[in-house]
Amino acid sequence: MTIKFVTDSACDLPKTIVEQYDIRVVPLFINIGNVSYQDGVDLSREEFYRNLPDYYPAPKTAAPGPAQFQAVYDKLADEGASAIISIHVSESLSNTVEAARIGAKDYTRVPVTVVDSNQLSLGAGLLVVTAAQAAAEGKTVEEIVAIIEEKSRRTYTFAALDTLEYLRRGGRMSMAVAKFGEILHIKPVLKMNQGTPTAERVRTTRRAIERLMELITQCQPLEEVYLVHTSAPDKLEILREKAKPIFPGEEELLAVPVTPVLGAHLGPGAYGFSFVACGADSCQPHSMTEEFMRLAKNIRG
Repeated sequence: MTIKFVTDSACDLPKTIVEQYDIRVVPLFINIGNVSYQDGVDLSREEFYRNLPDYYPAPKTAAPGPAQFQAVYDKLADEGASAIISIHVSESLSNTVEAARIGAKDYTRVPVTVVDSNQLSLGAGLLVVTAAQAAAEGKTVEEIVAIIEEKSRRTYTFAALDTLEYLRRGGRMSMAVAKFGEILHIKPVLKMNQGTPTAERVRTTRRAIERLMELITQCQPLEEVYLVHTSAPDKLEILREKAKPIFPGEEELLAVPVTPVLGAHLGPGAYGFSFVACGADSCQPHSMTEEFMRLAKNIRG
């Protein structure tokens, strides 16, 4: 059986990893003024974060439609796929997975299984790669879905925002609350696990970094861990230094830039971790870090 994989641009997988595993990425959309961009296709991360403070009105994001997913499924069927697994950003954050379900519902050329990753950013991307690795080992669709679901429960993304301004611009927060938060130097710490996004409020960047380290320490031991960010080089270096006592022997944690479709809501200067905690029965610490370092040298933060 030839199983192929589809995901979306919110997974934050480096291009080299996508090519290595022949993963098809369906782009979400970023609407800036009257122009619509395909996320990860028409707009680079560098350009987007450089210009983000000056975009008025604020960029809007949109999920792809069912027809876009069907077009990708068709292409994979033409290339010889006998089954497709379509893994996407959590439906608690986006309509993307529902669009994929609608596209797959009446699709008859090959069976399509749609999976909600219950994650975002590289938290979702790690599950996609795990699925592709399982297929390479000869696992069936049912076995792969079970592997994804089990690993999803152990996958976390924690991130601190530098400002509340972009949540306000995107309609996630009132101006009054955002301004009050800025005056108090509030730095939201966002947490994602099992499809449930939550947040804590801390004051000052120093405390936000401390809280991120507390959270990731509580989840040890870890199977794999990466930094994620929206153009936050200074804070990444601080996190790397803070993490050295926790991950001795690692040359340096890899940092992956967050795609603009997520960064539009987070704003520049956000930073954190996507990681997988060890399972109860066994663990191979940092099993994927070496491969990511080898294949993703061009994305060091």
